[in-house]
Amino acid sequence: MAAYLLRRLLLVIPTLFGIIAINFVVVQFAPGGPVEQIVAQLRGHASMSVISGASSDMAAQGSYRGSSGLDPHIIADIRKMFGFDKPPLTRFLDMVSGYLRFDFGRGQSVISLIAQRLPVSISLGLWSTVLIYAISIPLGIRKAVHDGSRFDLATSAVVLVGYAIPSFLFAIMLVVLFAGGSYLHWFPLRGLTSEGSADWSLPARIVDYFWHMTLPIIAVVAGGFASLTMLTKNCFLEEIRKQYTVTARAKGASERRVLYGHVFRNAMLLIVAGFPQAFIGILFTSALLVEIVFSLPGLGQLGFEAAIQRDYPVMFGTLYIFTLLGLLMQIVGDMLYTVVDPRIDFEARR
Repeated sequence: MAAYLLRRLLLVIPTLFGIIAINFVVVQFAPGGPVEQIVAQLRGHASMSVISGASSDMAAQGSYRGSSGLDPHIIADIRKMFGFDKPPLTRFLDMVSGYLRFDFGRGQSVISLIAQRLPVSISLGLWSTVLIYAISIPLGIRKAVHDGSRFDLATSAVVLVGYAIPSFLFAIMLVVLFAGGSYLHWFPLRGLTSEGSADWSLPARIVDYFWHMTLPIIAVVAGGFASLTMLTKNCFLEEIRKQYTVTARAKGASERRVLYGHVFRNAMLLIVAGFPQAFIGILFTSALLVEIVFSLPGLGQLGFEAAIQRDYPVMFGTLYIFTLLGLLMQIVGDMLYTVVDPRIDFEARR
């Protein structure tokens, strides 16, 4: 197991390198980078100065070039500030060497931004994942036990709705219904805390936190419980139909004993061991869009704002953190397989 774990950790390095390389290449061809945005802003300010009547003084001094654009030396300085005066390969190698030290291009500023936003994303993803498991596993087990019944058919309709509607659409619907959109205003529309809550008592701050997190968590859970429910049902159905369950019933074991004494452990192997991957999946997809809808100060909103503003250090920094978390959680998932079922030996697969 130690050798397998070491190999998996070593594979993280080339995987991270490949993902960062692909995104770096894609960004090089994307128009509207940070240099272009700053140049556009400077030209916009120059145009506004013309409108306000300041153009005559600037023209007299020779500092304004009108339609000819900015001074090339100014543009060259801006390109140098962002490192675009170097060849792409040099920029990429500098970026990779910096990432190995968790230096994302602005020293500690990007790290501090990510450190401030990461707990919000992890909090939303963790609460949502726990609730999804708490709802999906009992529901999936009951659907398997009562396969084909009215309960199974009725809950399958709810599951299909969960499949069809993504989390961010649930989030928008909840905003319209319960956050002052068109009907009720029971919950806050944005943010994680109320104004002035820092001076409140600890119990009051906890209540305020969950008041703000209720709708985002419901949106993520409503859009994510369907797949796990059907996975649980199918796993239990497969185990219930196997020969060892028939033998257990023939020996006089009760249905409860068969289900929870024989079937449960085998059926739950894939579900429990997949918890880290499910958490990362929620963190990568559903939670990101929900954060944007509810203006939660998490990594999803940070990455979205960075992409809009072409803030490359923050974009690549959040991508790097998400990728690293995903790879590490996959390794944790493999370790959980051996915890749930000690018969599994990854070394034997060689």
